[in-house]
Amino acid sequence: MIRVQVNDQEVREEVRRQVAEKLKEADTELVFWDAKELMRRTCMSWNFIQQQFFFDPRFPKFKIGNKWYFPARETREFLLRWLKEQKRS
Repeated sequence: MIRVQVNDQEVREEVRRQVAEKLKEADTELVFWDAKELMRRTCMSWNFIQQQFFFDPRFPKFKIGNKWYFPARETREFLLRWLKEQKRS
């Protein structure tokens, strides 16, 4: 007869660790965001983005041809700073 005992706490910790690892991998997959990805990630419309922070000189953006590109890591950092600043307004 085989008996298996599972430590629920260890299983939960392992699942959390693996989920965090997968989320980190997913974040690093994209080097650049386009306007559609920026809107998806922020849950904001293009007009709202333009009204709120698009023209902020600190906002990282590059126009190649007719398309805007945003470096993912720098854009995420800017957005977090910008959001924290909104509390003060």
